[in-house]
Amino acid sequence: MRPLFARALGPHPTLAIVAPGFAIAPERLEAGAARLRAAGFETVWRDDLLAVDGYFAGDDARRADELMQWVRDPQVDALFCARGGYGVARVLPKLDAEIFARARKPLVGFSDATGLLLWQRATSGLVGFHGPMFNRADGPTEPECERLARALRGEPLAPLQGRGLHSGRASGALVGGSLTLLANSLGTRFELDTRDALLLIEEVGEKPYAIDRQLQHLHAAGKLEAAAGFAVGALVACDDPRHPAPDAEAVVAHALGAFGKPLVTGLPFGHGSLNLSWPFGVTGRLDGEAGTLEVLEPGARAG
Repeated sequence: MRPLFARALGPHPTLAIVAPGFAIAPERLEAGAARLRAAGFETVWRDDLLAVDGYFAGDDARRADELMQWVRDPQVDALFCARGGYGVARVLPKLDAEIFARARKPLVGFSDATGLLLWQRATSGLVGFHGPMFNRADGPTEPECERLARALRGEPLAPLQGRGLHSGRASGALVGGSLTLLANSLGTRFELDTRDALLLIEEVGEKPYAIDRQLQHLHAAGKLEAAAGFAVGALVACDDPRHPAPDAEAVVAHALGAFGKPLVTGLPFGHGSLNLSWPFGVTGRLDGEAGTLEVLEPGARAG
């Protein structure tokens, strides 16, 4: 699929903070927004951003309307998801893909926002950005904000360094995110497409057997065979005290290593201590010997 590049940000861009899933705590919103402002972004959000409806940030209609409002607003340059949890799947049917595509606004998020990134690519090819949110109490770190700013301006990004587990080199579109959301996309209109792509995965709070189950689900759907290589980010709190072995890393290494394709683990993205941005849908290169993942083209372009 040919990517539709997001519109690169200029100086002093305005980010609209959105909550398409779980409710966001006021203190995390304030701390995270302060980090973004320190990095040179202006921030705006709706008065009802902190709404609570059960565990959601307001009802489905509010969350969908919020996204569409900021996509339409000419004063807003990009959308920044405050947190994940769950809820994106409930608002996708209410979104207008044509308006997203015309606006070409960068959308930043990960975890449950993987659903938005998949939806954008499937409906229009629009590039999104797998990047930091306000999932930590003190907000995104300085290195996370610096890399995000470079990505949204369409500037070159330094390679991500991990551990090479299976040698070889491969290039392809960068696709992926939360393993749970990737598996859940199967059978939908925004199903994960791994054909000749590099599959990037990360996860939090899933036991090793559950990670294997999701990988086997992708395998049964032909998604692992179709991929050119595998890049694994953080696997956080994915242990099982009752069954300490194999651990999550070993499960992933065994399941993905069986395909004989380049495999790199331990990359700094996802729910770990460092969540460095990468553009979803552009070409990257994976080196299983050096343990690196390179972004070969910008996800945002002028015009």
